[in-house]
Amino acid sequence: MNSIYNVIIRPVVSERSFDLMSQGKYTFEVAAKAPKEEIADAVEKLFNVHVLKVNTMWVKPKNKRVRYVTGKTRTWKKAVVTVAEGEQIEVFANQQASAEE
Repeated sequence: MNSIYNVIIRPVVSERSFDLMSQGKYTFEVAAKAPKEEIADAVEKLFNVHVLKVNTMWVKPKNKRVRYVTGKTRTWKKAVVTVAEGEQIEVFANQQASAEE
């Protein structure tokens, strides 16, 4: 990949990902061909944190139906990034504080 903005596509905002934030783990949708080392470098440069571990997985498609036509959702790659203790990603911290109110 040529840019860190092409590696990290979007943060994954779900109930489970918010629960993992208390453990210092943040979830992102990443580029399909991005290796773990590249994901770790991109997160460190974008958010100025120290990455300890990166776990990646493929999210498989689900069957969806619109009236009589069936289809599938897309396949995408998800990364759960563990940051050093005491550090947090500010974008998520603001959303987590507003969700608690």
